[in-house]
Amino acid sequence: MRTLQMVSEIDKEQRAAPAPSIDDAPAFDAYSQAVIGAVQRVGPAVVSLAVAMPAPERLQRRGLPEVQGAGSGVIIAPDGYVLTNSHVVHAARRMEARLQDGRTVAAQLVGDDPHSDLAVIRVSDGGLPVADLGDSSRLRVGQLVVAVGNPLGFQATVTAGVISALGRTLRAENGRLIENIIQTDAALNPGNSGGPLADSRGTVIGINTAVIAGFQGICFAIPVNTAKWVAAQLIREGRVRRAYLGILAQVVTLDRRIAVAYHIEAPTAVRVSEVNPDTAAARAGIQAGDLIVKIGETPVATLDDLQLALGRYPIGKPLPVQVLRGGTITTLDLTATELPGEG
Repeated sequence: MRTLQMVSEIDKEQRAAPAPSIDDAPAFDAYSQAVIGAVQRVGPAVVSLAVAMPAPERLQRRGLPEVQGAGSGVIIAPDGYVLTNSHVVHAARRMEARLQDGRTVAAQLVGDDPHSDLAVIRVSDGGLPVADLGDSSRLRVGQLVVAVGNPLGFQATVTAGVISALGRTLRAENGRLIENIIQTDAALNPGNSGGPLADSRGTVIGINTAVIAGFQGICFAIPVNTAKWVAAQLIREGRVRRAYLGILAQVVTLDRRIAVAYHIEAPTAVRVSEVNPDTAAARAGIQAGDLIVKIGETPVATLDDLQLALGRYPIGKPLPVQVLRGGTITTLDLTATELPGEG
């Protein structure tokens, strides 16, 4: 209780203290000016989330029906749409959002996408400040970034760093890969999840999502281009549609002579071990024993390649699939259907 009281008192002092004016810029070096400017632009659109969710069964047996969680989010529309992480709000019974002006308002789930670890909620207020969403395809390693969130209960906490790497892949809690992840050394802690990662102009370029436990300075953010695509589908339909083939498969090593003959650079391919009846794969003529080597223009060497390739193509449109069958390449026209359970 004493710790929580101290956190609350510090938080109140931080909100009461006047923010340095950008007019004071001559008093700061260029780095400080960039961070201060970024925070002043994106900070008003950052919210702190308090979430109540069902407790694990072992805790329910001890008489604790629910547990409390915390996270962050960023307002993306003035009528109250907020982008955050799926793992922050998934299965939440109740949600509240604390705005930068100190108000606490109720929030409801609009859509949740565990596959990308993104979700959209809506707060019961309007006329809110909105973050500027950028273009993550233009990012560069070494670029200055600023993370704003609610770590460990400290509202509107800011950390800064640089982009350490681009194009990483990260596995979501449900096991599906998220691609083009941003790696940064901007310090993140529990409660930062769902908050924005901004560039030096205060433009959101990612949504903070994960920290590797036991490693210092390795943190990840979902690129904003992915976030914009997912958010648009969640707001429009309440879900994200993803392609489904209907196969069981495994990775196998290619015969080197066949790989050379057909100019296949990867040493492996995906072998179909089973085709479920009445699925996209069955209708396309894919058979058990086929080796999938390419989907569209994307080479397929692993199951992750297969998943990521499918994610780039729209459901319901024909898609060429190259398979090795009996030592020769065969091209099949496949029309993927929606992943079961997503409708």
